[in-house]
Amino acid sequence: MQIAIYIVIGIVALLHLYFLWFEMFAWTTRGRKIFKKFPPELFEPTKPLAANQGLYNGFLAAGLIWTFFIQNPSWKDNIALFFLGCVTVAGIYGALTADKKIFFVQALPALIAVLLILMR
Repeated sequence: MQIAIYIVIGIVALLHLYFLWFEMFAWTTRGRKIFKKFPPELFEPTKPLAANQGLYNGFLAAGLIWTFFIQNPSWKDNIALFFLGCVTVAGIYGALTADKKIFFVQALPALIAVLLILMR
């Protein structure tokens, strides 16, 4: 079970590292290809906002990666649950306000990790 938890947490962390890269460094290039409904003339003016979001995603990834180095099992679970909870809330909010696909990409993997931790 622990290996499954590590795998899912790792996937969630890698996703958030990708979001960091995308929002901080590729917003005006790859963003145009991914967000086709977003007006093209708004990518450049919203670049600082996207970079700020990317930074927050980086903090989420860092918190999840940190859990791999915590020795105390209770602390490890609590820290993982906190950051996975943050990811879940952000994913649900994004699904409600931006695009329903965000739930499946962001919130669902985090929820799976939460359930695996709680079922152990």
